[in-house]
Amino acid sequence: MSKNFFMKFAALAMAALLAGSAEAQDFSLGPQIGYQKAQGAEEGKMMAGAALRLKLSSNFGVEGAINYRQEKFSGGNLTVRSWPVMVTGMIYPLPIVYGAVGAGWYNTKFEYASSNPRIAVEDTRQEVGWHFGGGLELPIGKRTKLAGDIRYVFLNYDFDQVPGVQLDSDFYMLTVGMQFGL
Repeated sequence: MSKNFFMKFAALAMAALLAGSAEAQDFSLGPQIGYQKAQGAEEGKMMAGAALRLKLSSNFGVEGAINYRQEKFSGGNLTVRSWPVMVTGMIYPLPIVYGAVGAGWYNTKFEYASSNPRIAVEDTRQEVGWHFGGGLELPIGKRTKLAGDIRYVFLNYDFDQVPGVQLDSDFYMLTVGMQFGL
């Protein structure tokens, strides 16, 4: 159900992007880097990706983004690699300040370090997560903006291959990126 729901949500967001693009005030694309740390992870990690933004009006926008992130859990016995694809609605109460809420599809690979042959060494899953946050979008030229935000992601991985350990995979992410007007 959740994958089907996300696909419908993404299709609706894409339709809104296409329908609003003729009237859009701003359409931009650019790289982003960030820092993220899950509550149960041993340490925070850097991540990288790209974002496409469409400002539908002076108060509303939509962002699509893809990133790569990796983190370790349970004393290094579990490595999680993820390629989140996120769709975010943005509300601008001020021209440079925005609130963000959206959903993401997380294609995730789990690698377990185990000497027990009955435990799977690799597992790949797709999960849907939700996020909210806010940020700033500062103009640094006629068609270029510097964007930075913080988001909290609710993502409920089931770490069933790590017995006796309760791990929390929800995380926050800080990102900074350049947006180049198209």
